[in-house]
Amino acid sequence: MNILEHRIDIALFRPSPNCDARPDAADISLLVIHCISLPPEQFGGVYIEQLFCNNLDPDAHPYFQEIARLKVSAHLLIRRDGELLQFVPFDRRAWHAGVSQFQGRERCNDYSIGIELEGSVNQAFNDRQYQRLAEVTKLLLEHYPKLSRDRIVGHSDIAPGRKNDPGPNFDWQAYFKALLAG
Repeated sequence: MNILEHRIDIALFRPSPNCDARPDAADISLLVIHCISLPPEQFGGVYIEQLFCNNLDPDAHPYFQEIARLKVSAHLLIRRDGELLQFVPFDRRAWHAGVSQFQGRERCNDYSIGIELEGSVNQAFNDRQYQRLAEVTKLLLEHYPKLSRDRIVGHSDIAPGRKNDPGPNFDWQAYFKALLAG
């Protein structure tokens, strides 16, 4: 696995229109872990891709009526089986964090990479996801020198009270242990 032109070579690329230029393309210094399931608590299917690419059918599920018009994205999605999808090249700003702040600095989208795990705050993530997340994180840490282990956070850390993902079922200890392995 390699990063070529700010994309992971093994990731299925699904370009999202929900991105723009970073204020400073060289300032990639934060990694934000999220989780998403569409419909809520259901896994599989194409709905996450459709949301990030602005073609989610609002009539496909009642919940989609609320979210189909959102303009959101993430750089990466890690599915339950470990499949990796990329929506935004890392040198571009993905629209994943919203109103956010890290160590007194606002607008985390400007300087972060957003990774979505297919999952829910109410359910455990699986070993394949932790393994893939650790592999991707190691690669990002090698490729982007301003990133470091102490600059990896959950969405809830940068938007407290507004967001609660990746949630209490995300095992930070297992994730950081996997980062140190191999």
